[in-house]
Amino acid sequence: MSFLHSSRIVNKALLVLGILLIAISLRSPITGVGPLLDAIRAELHLSATQAGMLTTLPLLAFAFFSPVASKLGGKLGLEQALMLSLLFVASGLCVRSFGSSSTLFLGTIIIGAGIAFANVLLPSLIKRDFPTQITTITSIYVLMMGAGSAISASLAIPLTGFAERLSINVIPSWAVALASLVVFPIIAMLVWLPQLKNHTAPSKDTLQLESHSYLWRNCSAWQITLFLALNSFLMYIFISWLPTILLDKGYSHHQAGVIHGVLQLFTAVPALVLIPFMERIKDKRLLSLALTLMAFVGIIGLLLIPSQAMIWGMLFGFGAGGGFIVALALISLRTSSAYQAATLSGMAQFLGYLVAATGPMIMGEIHEQTGSWQLPLMICAVCSLFWGGFAWLAAKDEVITSGRKPLSLTASESLL
Repeated sequence: MSFLHSSRIVNKALLVLGILLIAISLRSPITGVGPLLDAIRAELHLSATQAGMLTTLPLLAFAFFSPVASKLGGKLGLEQALMLSLLFVASGLCVRSFGSSSTLFLGTIIIGAGIAFANVLLPSLIKRDFPTQITTITSIYVLMMGAGSAISASLAIPLTGFAERLSINVIPSWAVALASLVVFPIIAMLVWLPQLKNHTAPSKDTLQLESHSYLWRNCSAWQITLFLALNSFLMYIFISWLPTILLDKGYSHHQAGVIHGVLQLFTAVPALVLIPFMERIKDKRLLSLALTLMAFVGIIGLLLIPSQAMIWGMLFGFGAGGGFIVALALISLRTSSAYQAATLSGMAQFLGYLVAATGPMIMGEIHEQTGSWQLPLMICAVCSLFWGGFAWLAAKDEVITSGRKPLSLTASESLL
């Protein structure tokens, strides 16, 4: 019995480690591009709109592939589908680093497809295997996403300099920095291998034939979707353009890269703060609203007092990162089965990332037309107020059902 108990503990530990390593691979391939945008644009002669597409294309891929992900998980099983997502990310990172504009965009699309699968399926996996620890596991894996983002953003410029010192001429130095990120999905795949023999069949909930199409007519589902959409809209604008904004405001490339990395790191800090409290907070409306207000203050601060960009980056990162944690947790907490969670996750991420995909392009185009980042930042500030409204509505203490009246969490089977 003790051997079996020890074996279960080891398997559970490997599962958690695998989830965390997958999480590191989900945002680092995107955030590593921001500090290198100027070098990429100069090398490949890209316009501001084309440069914005490097962040937009993964989001479009998220939107396009997210509805497919829950079906893929149902057909292959969650573990196999997540391994496939890592293969996509790794291969996309390689293709993106060949050094031409065509492979740059093609690799970015492949990366986006792989991330989309994992984005949708991880909440379902967590709901199935950690039903009493949903918010804790979600917070930890968002922490790892933020850590991976901070590492990739902070090391992008130093790795480029390292490639130049080594006189690597096969591919551009910025491509070497981007290619180095492949280490994350490769390690994740190695750790995930043991999971392929466990739970090879999808869970009973995942095999259900019900389409949950009623979610598209459910107000609560739309509120959660718009909460995630505006969160992602603002987050990817800053992921894409913050280094360029800071350069325009007088910061050096190194300073801009560091501040960008700190913002990414602070998207992970809420996970550390929220882990002890999330499961105890039944009504998450005040928490959600407070996080959106922090992001609003960060945007206004960058607009009015750019000399304190480090502080504003911390505030925005904390608010956006915390909001993302709450949005992902709500997908699990406000659904009644693993399959419903995967379906809502697919809906929220399809529409959410479709909205988010417009952000970098729109703000890049407005900047080109006005020659200033003031108007784009003002628009972001207004959007953050709408984000706060949907945060309040989305964080209600109710479970989504197929009926007209949602079921209160206090009267339903506990999900925490």
